[in-house]
Amino acid sequence: MNGTTEAAEPLEVWIDQDLCTGDGICAQYAPEVFELDIDGLAYVKGEDDELRQQPGETVRVPLTLLQDVVDSVKDCPGDCIHVRRVNDRVEVFGPDAD
Repeated sequence: MNGTTEAAEPLEVWIDQDLCTGDGICAQYAPEVFELDIDGLAYVKGEDDELRQQPGETVRVPLTLLQDVVDSVKDCPGDCIHVRRVNDRVEVFGPDAD
């Protein structure tokens, strides 16, 4: 599947905190989507700026921030950021992507 098809579909992102190193690279790339909490781990946050702290909790990836989120996935030392399609929950970027 090519990048244009994937980018046109709604995507969501989540972080596996068990693998998070607290490096903060994701928050540097996309502070609108990722934030480090007081526990030193990264979490996704919604448009309401609230952190999603339940395991596996997701937020939509704004199309305008997709490249920043993908760069976060690629450079994450913990390999813990997952981006998947909303409609079928297939991971398109991250450790479980094909």
